[in-house]
Amino acid sequence: MAWSLEGTVLVACNCDYGCPCNYNARPTTGKCEGGWMWIVDKGVHDDVQLDGLALCVFANWPGAIHEGGGVAVALIDENANDEQRAALTKFVRGEVGGPWAIFINTYVLDGPRAVPFSVELAEHKSTLSIPGVVELAMAPIANPVTGVEVHPGTRLPEGLVFKDGYYATSTAFTVQDGAVSYDHSGRNTEYAPFAYSG
Repeated sequence: MAWSLEGTVLVACNCDYGCPCNYNARPTTGKCEGGWMWIVDKGVHDDVQLDGLALCVFANWPGAIHEGGGVAVALIDENANDEQRAALTKFVRGEVGGPWAIFINTYVLDGPRAVPFSVELAEHKSTLSIPGVVELAMAPIANPVTGVEVHPGTRLPEGLVFKDGYYATSTAFTVQDGAVSYDHSGRNTEYAPFAYSG
């Protein structure tokens, strides 16, 4: 059952810019609230093509991610047909591999549910909307003294979600889905290319 996915991942959370969780440190506030949004450019799972689809997981952990005990919700692209939905479901439930196979051990997952995604990938100014559930609008980080835009990045050779990414802030980041509900506008966001296979 060969599979591969590549595209762009957007990340948003409650941490300060840079998110210490990326470096095996504790989250800024002591607990993690945030999620990942994968926009697939090219993908296949057991001959099922997944090009152009999206999937995401948003979670609420009582501490650091690796300590577990979290709750999460998974959302998949309503444009997917039945075979594609079945494949995306296997991914977010950690049944195939990739980062989901690790994350599934840290939370109780609700879903996935099929929802409409509206996405504009524009690096530091990317946006993603799932009406009534998720709103994300990114912006470049500004120097606090001069107001000039800064564009920091990071390299994570052993990174689980991405290897090379770029930091931004959120002008809006809200999730409204029962136990996974928060507003972390003005906090850390990231965008990065991803490529997984198995």
